[in-house]
Amino acid sequence: MKVTAESLGKVVVLFGGKSAEREVSLKSGSMVLAALKRQGVDAHAFDPAEQSLVELAQGKFDRAVISLHGRFGEDGTIQGALEYLGIPYTGSGVMASAVAMDKIMTKAVWSAEGLATPDHVRLQPGFDEAAVIHRLGLPLIVKPAQEGSTLGLTKVKSAADLKAAFELAYRYDPNVLAEKFVKGQELTVPLMGEGEQAIALPVIRIQAPDGNYDYHNKYVGNDTQYFCPSGLDPAFEREVQALCLKAYRSLGCAGWGRADVLVDESGKPWLLEMNTSPGMTDHSLVPMSARASGIEYDDLVMRIAASAALKGNGQRADGKV
Repeated sequence: MKVTAESLGKVVVLFGGKSAEREVSLKSGSMVLAALKRQGVDAHAFDPAEQSLVELAQGKFDRAVISLHGRFGEDGTIQGALEYLGIPYTGSGVMASAVAMDKIMTKAVWSAEGLATPDHVRLQPGFDEAAVIHRLGLPLIVKPAQEGSTLGLTKVKSAADLKAAFELAYRYDPNVLAEKFVKGQELTVPLMGEGEQAIALPVIRIQAPDGNYDYHNKYVGNDTQYFCPSGLDPAFEREVQALCLKAYRSLGCAGWGRADVLVDESGKPWLLEMNTSPGMTDHSLVPMSARASGIEYDDLVMRIAASAALKGNGQRADGKV
């Protein structure tokens, strides 16, 4: 059913913020705001880094569309504030957002659920480098537990590089993750909905230069290729989608999200992480997948906005439970 501007009421789009992903958020949020306005929605911009929550409370908004990425926007912080203010919001609730933002906690949940995710070790100052390499092998991946967009990530190819990789990640987050390197094909799977009603959108196959899907190859360079339709065997694509739905549901995610997956050389898919507030520029991955399933950008934005809810009491912005 088509979402109307009137049904959404007065909408606030939260973007910018003060995380390391501010610039990406500004791009996403400005495009989401423009899409809502094109559809006649009474939509307003709000940057939590420059405006106070008092202003947010005084705005008399019917719902909030979260286009924040990273800390304070994707980690349950702003979700908690919106719950307290009684403003229904898009995406996952406080707990799911916090857990999904923390890659170490996410892996703990997935491992407990029997879902395949690469072996890992939490690194702290003074860690035993030899023990980490013995367990995970080389090369291995070192990254902050609570950052996105591959910020602070290093592919460690030799023991001599491990300490520097840790120090880089530690600058972003005191919780640092060392992860077994999986060589293979990178995929990403957008997801929408909640619980048993959640669905997986078409899989996107990613081909980055030298297999290095870092910040530059995501946002700066033009050499990364994206394939949607993925070109995968249809039965295998359904298998990957089913795995990602299990991963999404196990974390209690809602509204929408995107799971990142690596398929090793034997053909086994491994879950890497869950994004609960993915990028939403017109070149971002969720809109790309949505287009492949017949959902154009403005329609996608309207659907996401319509899913806004207060997760604490299960109340949606449209009054439905």
